[in-house]
Amino acid sequence: MNLKQLEYFIAVAEEKQVTAAAKRLNIAQPPLSYQLKQLEKELGVQLLKRTAHGVQLTPAGSTLAEYAKQIVDLTKITEYKVKNIDQGFLGTLRIGATSTSGGVLPNDQAAELVKASPGVKFELSEGNTYQLLDLLNKNLIDVAVLRTPFNREGLQVRMFPAEPMMAIIPERLLTVDLTKRKSISIEKLSTLPLIVYRRFKIIIKDSFEHRGLQPPFVLECDDARTGIRWAEKGIGVALVPATCAQRYATSQVKLIPVRHEAWRTNLALVWKTDQQLSPVLAKFINCYKNDTIKNKEKG
Repeated sequence: MNLKQLEYFIAVAEEKQVTAAAKRLNIAQPPLSYQLKQLEKELGVQLLKRTAHGVQLTPAGSTLAEYAKQIVDLTKITEYKVKNIDQGFLGTLRIGATSTSGGVLPNDQAAELVKASPGVKFELSEGNTYQLLDLLNKNLIDVAVLRTPFNREGLQVRMFPAEPMMAIIPERLLTVDLTKRKSISIEKLSTLPLIVYRRFKIIIKDSFEHRGLQPPFVLECDDARTGIRWAEKGIGVALVPATCAQRYATSQVKLIPVRHEAWRTNLALVWKTDQQLSPVLAKFINCYKNDTIKNKEKG
């Protein structure tokens, strides 16, 4: 019993005439009759009874017709899904995103991929870099946009352009000197109350101490957006990545780039080195080939 025989049998069952079924299938009647007889011979049952007006299904024939339709339909669905998964048009893509990734995720190409892939389920998990790395290592997400620094061991990494840290200065702390500045030094920051994005705390603290200065932290937070909001309330100067500052800060504050190379940071597109890329994941990564550069694996 093969798929072609089942399709022939379904046509006869629906048309109730061998002649009409042959016409529908665009084949001659003798080959159709032969296939039906072969099917009956293989199954060892009578499937059709000839009548004056055509053919009638036996009880066995009715049962076969019911399941044959399911088999043929399921085969077509399977073929469609397998082909489309292979081409990246079906499946699930699980993406991790930090709060500071809004400037790059999605880019225009990724947005077009989503719109052009109605058969793909896109799932977005949001968290900080360490939370997303944990999800990636547990295979709970397929790819993530993270913020440096992080341990790159076992990861494929494509870096977005480096960006400076931005000082977000509330109105109450603005001076004539600060309003004129195009950048701000660590020495000047040491005189201001600072709101620090916790994952940069060690880097920032080391930079101050290297100069014999004490970092005047008044608040530590896990989300750059939180730091911005507290700065807008006049609590202190928030230190956050430039893209995040430009995206979320309001006119209530002044943005001044920090003049210190060690505080430059990158967003990075990351997936596991030993991961087999699904077609849709490969397409998603390819959306960022012009925005990122490949970075060598580091421990």
